[in-house]
Amino acid sequence: MHLAHYLGLLHRAQLNLADAFRQVAAAHGDEPDLEHLCEQQARVCDRHAERLEPFARRYSEQVPDEPDRLHSELFRGTRTGGLGLLRDLQDLYLMAAECDICWTIVGQAANGARDRDLLEVVTRCETETAVQLKWLRTRMRQAAPQALVVAR
Repeated sequence: MHLAHYLGLLHRAQLNLADAFRQVAAAHGDEPDLEHLCEQQARVCDRHAERLEPFARRYSEQVPDEPDRLHSELFRGTRTGGLGLLRDLQDLYLMAAECDICWTIVGQAANGARDRDLLEVVTRCETETAVQLKWLRTRMRQAAPQALVVAR
């Protein structure tokens, strides 16, 4: 069963996204809302990873290295300034989008396996990931004019 592969992929992607949110929070603490909201979203990712753990054990999770490669490609260190903030938010968005599609795929597998418990976790976490994506899109819209037009 290849569900174990995707559970490992999603579990690791959630942990990496939590780490990335924390890095962005620390790097852009001068932004009034960003530190608090990124820390909040990191905790959401941590909870997602925790909710996946029983299923990782049930299906003998396999841990592929793809999320680690994506994380290391995107986060070689946070950037500074308005343009840096915009790029860091875009990287978070890409990482969250990976989680989003993984939730969809795992949800389809949960349906196929008739695993109601996993499907319940997927439904809840998928909704929270959609909120993360929406927030990141909104925050990028706010940052873009300042970073791209007004920037020094």
